[in-house]
Amino acid sequence: MTSGGGVQRLSALRSRLSGLPPWGLVLLIWAASRLLTTALLGTLFAVATRAGWNFASYRSDPNFFTFSGSWDSSFYRQIALSGYPAVLPTDTAGNVEPNAWAFLPVFPWLVRVVAALTGLEFYVAGMLVAILFGAGAALGLYHLLASRVGANSALWAVTLFCFGPLSFILQVAYAESLFLFLVFTSLAMMVSRRYLLMIPFAVLAAFTRPGVLALSLALLIILVLRWRERGRSARAERWAILAAGLVIAAAGLSWPLVADAVTGVHDAYLMTELSWWTGFVGRVEFVPLTPWFLMAGKYLGVVGIVLVLALASGFGWWLSRRLLHPLRPEIVAYSASYGLYLVAVFLPQQSLFRLLLPLAPLLGDPAISRSKALRRSLLGAGIALQPVAIVLLWFIGYP
Repeated sequence: MTSGGGVQRLSALRSRLSGLPPWGLVLLIWAASRLLTTALLGTLFAVATRAGWNFASYRSDPNFFTFSGSWDSSFYRQIALSGYPAVLPTDTAGNVEPNAWAFLPVFPWLVRVVAALTGLEFYVAGMLVAILFGAGAALGLYHLLASRVGANSALWAVTLFCFGPLSFILQVAYAESLFLFLVFTSLAMMVSRRYLLMIPFAVLAAFTRPGVLALSLALLIILVLRWRERGRSARAERWAILAAGLVIAAAGLSWPLVADAVTGVHDAYLMTELSWWTGFVGRVEFVPLTPWFLMAGKYLGVVGIVLVLALASGFGWWLSRRLLHPLRPEIVAYSASYGLYLVAVFLPQQSLFRLLLPLAPLLGDPAISRSKALRRSLLGAGIALQPVAIVLLWFIGYP
């Protein structure tokens, strides 16, 4: 009797869920994922506090919200409360030290506005903003993919995105969820060929977190592909692509100029970014397209170099698969561009996994939605790795 009642209740639940509109299902998936991530973060914070564990990021007033807002969040808080330093901090040797210029202003300024309107403390307001834009990013990802791969594949992509190993980063006082919302919305405009409408979202993204240059490179790829199309509408579309690409590229390149102008120091932004590299590779000069080889060669030698080449080849093979045809050309062009951006400028370390989140549209790969075993494996692995990632990043390293 009990078993039969359970089956009936499960059947009724499935019936009600099937009646929800797609946006309702996406928000339900998002809410369920936030319950899980909040429970994991809260449990580990409580256990660590009771057991006297040392937090990797020291807080004079340790509570759940300051715990959630470790590391980069403190720089965002500094920007929100006091802005950017006019003088770059340096060590005794005159080398630039880590400072707020590495972080872009849209997220902290938005949190400051929310905090002022609600009376909430920065870390609480930051979590609220992150959760709201995380929901927006999930909706944007679904909208981006549904027209290309269908509702079922898009919902599975959203599910894997929301329950991924690093998904808890979407609810802490980091800029990730806002950036992803803006990028996914920009990509949706690109896919629907409304290129000029990309501009406001992409420009905001350019001042939210680095990485928006991948959008301008993707537009260049689209422009090349559409160059031979004939007709007045094709010419107008090419001009729109060119205009959007140039504006987005200019926005993506402008922050170093702002840092130089305010501090009066040439390459202030670049030297600030390189200050985070010293713990891994020492003081080095920046050369595009070399950071991955520099890191891999230092710790793994020739094997590391071969591994980087193998990873790049594997990523290229994945993007070239015929099965990804529904995601072409826009999503594949953007994914290739963003992958190139990471290899060109980023030193791979623990933040790499967080910086892979903008590649979430590739979760719309039809091979994932077609394989029940693969879907379940990816979902189970994402959930299982969340507490592992929290322990590694909050108590040993940093996210």
